[in-house]
Amino acid sequence: MKLWLIKAKLDLPKGDNPWDPWYDKVHGFVIRAESEKAARLIAHHGPGWEQDTIPNVNPWLDPKYSTCEEIFLDGETEDVIMMDYREG
Repeated sequence: MKLWLIKAKLDLPKGDNPWDPWYDKVHGFVIRAESEKAARLIAHHGPGWEQDTIPNVNPWLDPKYSTCEEIFLDGETEDVIMMDYREG
């Protein structure tokens, strides 16, 4: 299995941003799955209110709204894999 880092895109315009307003929503996942498609589907079934912000938009399935990249264990630098801090 692979690890996938799926995050909300930060540069979305107001009115076309499922994470606006930011509260009560998931902003990122680390998911174990065989493929990007499978990882996005898992994220799609575990969201907060971001799924309901814009009618007919599935932000975790759509690359327009979210990024999904494989996490490799043999990275070249030390890094934080996931820290999703939001203050209200």
